Amino acid sequence: MYAAYRLRLAGQSMRIFEAGDDLGGTWYWNRYPGARVDIPGVDYMFSFDADRSRDWRWPEKYATQPEILRYLNQVADKHDLRHDMQFGTRVTRAHWDDTLSGYRVRTDYGDEIGCRYLVMATGCLSVPKDLDIPGVENFTGEVYFTSRWPHEPVDFTGKRVGVVGTGSSGIQSIPLIAAQAAQLVVFQRTPCFSIPAHNGPIAPDKLAQLLDDSAYRQAAKYSFAGVPLERTITPAFSVSADERRQRYEGAWQRGELLEVLNLYTDVMSNPLANNDFEPSRVSCTPRYV
Repeated sequence: MYAAYRLRLAGQSMRIFEAGDDLGGTWYWNRYPGARVDIPGVDYMFSFDADRSRDWRWPEKYATQPEILRYLNQVADKHDLRHDMQFGTRVTRAHWDDTLSGYRVRTDYGDEIGCRYLVMATGCLSVPKDLDIPGVENFTGEVYFTSRWPHEPVDFTGKRVGVVGTGSSGIQSIPLIAAQAAQLVVFQRTPCFSIPAHNGPIAPDKLAQLLDDSAYRQAAKYSFAGVPLERTITPAFSVSADERRQRYEGAWQRGELLEVLNLYTDVMSNPLANNDFEPSRVSCTPRYV
């Protein structure tokens, strides 16, 4: 969407092919129970849309998939970004043609298009991984992929459900599916570490930061992960155990994932620093972002 906006400003003509029946990418395909973003919604907005603070308000800190999809559609409609998009279309082949001095692109409809520049925006996780469990072909029940969830709600009431994997989508969907199902079994290879989201209305101090929107977005542009946050320069074991525990507890209570990753310079690189943080929370009841 941003590429379409910038290319139009540059006076370029374009064709955008999208396999989905509408725009949204990740947020079109991933509509499983509990799907939501893991950074504050106010930081998950297009910076090119100058009126975003006036046109859109997130009702809570971590936006849900339906809310994000509505936001994306609002931006697309406002800037007429659908004009150059062709939905329900997959690119099946693309190759460089010396005679054309450009690319020839073929779609699953049999169309062939020539272009000077070819931008691949397929993403790194655009194809679901099939189950490679021996005997799965004999399973006669329903099978769902979180990345290809039906548009209609799925009712798990009274059913026995197996969930394979505990990545982000597993962590978000398992509690909601378990609330419906008669039985739920999780098949897990590698455990994930998660923190409580403490979701709710956007905090007053965050709203105060947004009053100067241009300054906030400028700070975001040059910050860690696109969220204004001063990087720590303190190694974990340069302070006392009591001070570390206080900082761990504060970040845990605020439910800010990026703050946790930024507690100390070596939290993500030093196994001893990681181990120091995790055991301090093992006695807590597991909660999910």
